[in-house]
This record gives sequence, C-alpha cells and structure tokens, in this order.
Amino acid sequence: MPVDIYWRIHMEGDQPSLRRRVRSRGGFAPNGTAPGIRDGRDDGYTHADYMAEVARAAEESGFVGGLLPNFPHTDDPWAAAATLARETTSYRFMVAFQPGFLHPVQAARMTATLQRATGGRIVYNVISGGGGPAQLWWGDKVDHDDRYARTSEFLDVLKGVWQGGHTHHGRFYQVEDAGLPEELAGQPFPEIFFSGSSPAAIDAAGRHADYYLSWLEPFDALAEKFDAVRAHSATPPRFAVRVDVLARESEEEAWEEIRQGWEARPRGDDSGGGDSVGVRRSRSFLTEAGDDPRSLEVAPNVWGGFSQLRDGPAFGLVGDYHQVAERLDQLLDLGVDAFILAGIPHLEEARRVGRHVLPLLKGRTS
Repeated sequence: MPVDIYWRIHMEGDQPSLRRRVRSRGGFAPNGTAPGIRDGRDDGYTHADYMAEVARAAEESGFVGGLLPNFPHTDDPWAAAATLARETTSYRFMVAFQPGFLHPVQAARMTATLQRATGGRIVYNVISGGGGPAQLWWGDKVDHDDRYARTSEFLDVLKGVWQGGHTHHGRFYQVEDAGLPEELAGQPFPEIFFSGSSPAAIDAAGRHADYYLSWLEPFDALAEKFDAVRAHSATPPRFAVRVDVLARESEEEAWEEIRQGWEARPRGDDSGGGDSVGVRRSRSFLTEAGDDPRSLEVAPNVWGGFSQLRDGPAFGLVGDYHQVAERLDQLLDLGVDAFILAGIPHLEEARRVGRHVLPLLKGRTS
C-alpha cells in the first residue's frame, strides 16, 4: 500500500530557524516578513500568502498534503483550508479540530461543502484537547475522559448525518432526522486521523480512526502503543506518526544546528499546565539534558529536545539524509502507514526533505 506523507503547514507563524525561537514569518507576529513593512508601509504580503507558498512547495516536493494545526493563537484551519485549496491542485488538507466546539451537523455541512469545492481533498485530524488554560480559552470545562466520550459521540452523529435521515438522542447531542442537503450528499467522507495516548483516547480511536496518529516516541514505546490500539479495535486502524525532521548533508552539520539552537534556547517551563497524556509520556522518556543536547538522543538519530527549540512535540529525527531516511524506513517496518513530517522553517525544509530524504525511503511505494 502506498505511504502517504504529509507536511505540516504552520498556523501559528514560522521561525526563521531552530536557532531563533521567534515567530518572524507570518502568524500574528508584529514586524515580521508576512506581513512585511517596506518604507514604513505594509507590503501586501500576508500570512496567507506565506502559508500558500509552503503548501505549493510541499506539493511540488512530493507530499500528498499538509496538516493544519489548531490552537487558540492560530488562524482557523477550516477557513485556511478553503483559502489554500485554490493555491494547489491535488494537495490534501488535514484539518485539525476539537469536536467540542462545533456541532456535528454543522461540521458535516462544512466538510461536504469543502469536499465538493476541492474535489475531495479534506482529511480530519480529530483531537480532544490537552486540558489546562488552552482548553479553558475555548470555554471548555469537560474533563479528560468525558472529552473523548464526547468526541466519540460527535463522530457517531457526524457519520450518521453524512448518510442522511439520522436521529440521535445521546448524552451530548440530540438530532432529529438530520442529513445533508441533496446538493452536498454523496461526497467522500474524510479519512480520520485520531490523536490521543490515554486509555480513553485509545478506546475511541479503536472505534473511529482510519489512522491512529501519534507523536514520535522511542520506537519500542510506539510499538506498545500500536498494540494497545489494535487490542481495542474490532477493525484495527492504520498508524501514522508526526515526526519533526532535521536532516543535513552530513550528520555533523545536523547536530551543529541542534547545538546552536540549544545554546540560544529560552529557559523555562514548557508544560502548558494541561492534562495531556501524550505530553506526559514524552517527558517520561527523557532526563535533564543540561548543557549537552545529545544526552536527549534516546536512540540513534532519535532526539527528544525539539520542544525546547520550538512549540510542539519533543521527539524528532536528527542526522544526515540517509540516516533520517533509514529511521523512517524502520518506522514503516514497525507498522507505520503514514507520516506527518515537519521542519523549521517550514518553507525551506519542505523543499530540502522532499528533495533529499523522500527519494531515499525504501519503504515508500508511491
């Protein structure tokens, strides 16, 4: 089966490199390059223009689509997908969203509209929230396990509405004879990438996921997590991994980039105060690095310090082009069926990884 490889599209603004943890490209950062200031005036180059540049570069570099993440400090991924679809031809848009903030009937109508407009290029990344201040920003006080129960019920209703004539009386949602208008009916239902590391998340993923999506972890821990998902699935999903990549011509060059970023990193707590089991899992594999970033290399080329250099998950791959490709091939051998890759800055690294890493993947058949 072909391996689908996505590239993350920044929604929060982009860093110029891992050596500078400042969002100077797009997002809501003042005086950045998107928008830029020329002769004291806005030059007209917007954040949407920069995102479109990244999407086009990723499509041209061989990626099948891009993840549009969703945080309180980002643009809305549904609106961004509608904007960016016109900038690409076959590129899929993986819209990340939390079901708690959208009614399933409205979600069905929005999705069917986008499917019709894009020729079926919408994919779901269903997330249920990490708790803490970010969750309260949305006005959501539902506790951890109940968020996954709500997500599962949301997807039951959404799928029923998609089929038409759906009635549901549940804990979180009530609908009567709900369905799509005739003009929107019959669109392909999006593939579901489902995230979460807790038992409640794994149970929900076993019911609904086409792909169970995990952050990168040490490979043996990933294998155990995949086994747990299979055990909770009447029809086991496929597996996907979100992987940051820092690949260079030589291993020394790659680690020098890490070293410089480590020396320039801001110091402080990056916990976010939430209840995410995935975050806690990531940290459980790590020890304090001190001044030596390579002490966070838990296996060859598998490094756990990325969250110190940019927002996001801890683990990623560091090495030369062949080493990074070999680790991705090892993940394919482990049972991974799709990747969401990322690199900073998103534009240049999409081209670099597409040109130098993807052609080396032995397990890639598409």
